[in-house]
Amino acid sequence: MQATAVNAQSMEEIIEGAKKEGMLTTIALPHDWCGYGDIIASFKAKYPFLTVNELNPDAGSADELEAVRANKGNTGPQAPDVLDVGLSFGPQAKAEGLIQPYKVSVWDQIPADVKDAEGYYYGAYYGVMSFIVNKDLVANTPAEWEDLLKPEYAGQVALAGDPRASNQAILGVLSAGMAQGAAAGTASGEAGLEFFKKLNDAGNFVPVIGKAGTLAQGTTPIMVMWDYNALTARDTLKGNPPVEVVVPTKGTLAGVYVQAISAYAPHPNAAKLWMEHIFSDEGQNGYVKGYCHTARFNQMVAEKKIPQDLLDALPPAGPYEKAYFPTIEEQNANKEAVVGGWDKVVGANVQ
Repeated sequence: MQATAVNAQSMEEIIEGAKKEGMLTTIALPHDWCGYGDIIASFKAKYPFLTVNELNPDAGSADELEAVRANKGNTGPQAPDVLDVGLSFGPQAKAEGLIQPYKVSVWDQIPADVKDAEGYYYGAYYGVMSFIVNKDLVANTPAEWEDLLKPEYAGQVALAGDPRASNQAILGVLSAGMAQGAAAGTASGEAGLEFFKKLNDAGNFVPVIGKAGTLAQGTTPIMVMWDYNALTARDTLKGNPPVEVVVPTKGTLAGVYVQAISAYAPHPNAAKLWMEHIFSDEGQNGYVKGYCHTARFNQMVAEKKIPQDLLDALPPAGPYEKAYFPTIEEQNANKEAVVGGWDKVVGANVQ
């Protein structure tokens, strides 16, 4: 499909097509991730003729691409229509022919460095890597990556995903590598793996995928995760246990997640409506409510389209001003190093 044909339909035609389809199938959208619970609810309210079929909320980016591959010839409920993946997975999906182009109506407001020029994928939101700490179990909150190596954190530190498949975990390793002074890319991946080897050898690393529940139970009292997931977990736990969220000042990393429509989407019109929804003012404010910074954030702030109470609830701006946004090439090189080297270098089977 040529880029010129990406938006051949009018919104009326898309809506009519979606009515005939009757369903949207999403994948890997936990309700406590970046405000997705409310975003999905507002989408259902806007388009009541669509049923939203939610597949595997806890899937990682690699799992999403695998779901598209596995269902190429299947138009049933196991075939995802839309994807939400880490930035480095966008070019991979495009190169493999797993996604199709569609330029949303606010295309020009999405920064060029987080979107594919032809419209195959485009960034919706970003966060920065943080630590979330169970204060009932951890007296001294670690402030920087190197603090995690201290003996007092034995058996306490976890990633919020499997670093062989989860974008969040892969970029956690990148952040750790940058904190050691490595440049983003292959160097950060290799330095990050060495850091996690030390963490594992010291007995501080817990090979469990960290979530709010494992934090509260004490299985993973210190977790490395996106700030928006950490802040949402803090709200969910409501002080039981009390938690603290910290953004390290060394290796401060920002990570963008991109949206795409499956090349084999059984409900392509419903998928386009979803894209229009999440990039609309309403959808973008849904992300902000979930503590995410969005693709259209700066412009919406300038145009006073983000309610003040949502802005007031976001963390202080300081760490975000110095956060590093790795390029797609740097992320790809880091991802290759981390995914390819985790088992050999670190040897911890995260699950």
